[in-house]
Amino acid sequence: MRRFLVLLASVAACLGLSTLPVAATPSYCGLTWGSQEKSSAANGSGTVGNVRAGRHDCFDRLVVDIAGPATGYWVAYTDQVTQDGSGYPVPLRGGAFLRVTVNAPAYDHAGNSTYAPGQRTELVDVAGYQTFRQASWAGSFEGQSGLGLGVRARLPFRAFTVDGPGAGSRVVIDVAHYW
Repeated sequence: MRRFLVLLASVAACLGLSTLPVAATPSYCGLTWGSQEKSSAANGSGTVGNVRAGRHDCFDRLVVDIAGPATGYWVAYTDQVTQDGSGYPVPLRGGAFLRVTVNAPAYDHAGNSTYAPGQRTELVDVAGYQTFRQASWAGSFEGQSGLGLGVRARLPFRAFTVDGPGAGSRVVIDVAHYW
């Protein structure tokens, strides 16, 4: 009888352990972003004023400065980024390409440029970045501005808007260094 009880207790313990939830493998830096398209339908009235980039421990960041209220955006991986209006290809370095569309023109109501990059194919210096390979201007057409972002591989990313400084806002795109 004692052997039976020991056997029963062992089986119960094994069954109890087998029903415990299995801990998920943590993602890189705890990021859970994914690589599917991201968008926001916000409809601000600002204009593009600048594009800049920064490096962080777990991701590289691209920031589109907006002069005015936050605007909507659409960010997605694509086989090829094309110029707004003409459809011509935007050459990019990298193993994967993100198309960034910001619902803000790079010109004011009088048609004057609010953002005129010095080099359309090198908006920011990304030398030494872990994920970014190149950021290029795809143009501004019909109230929207486009950028191409060449990255090392198809990696998780997120996109969001931030108010400020002052009356301005920013569209932010973070791309993880790893999965």
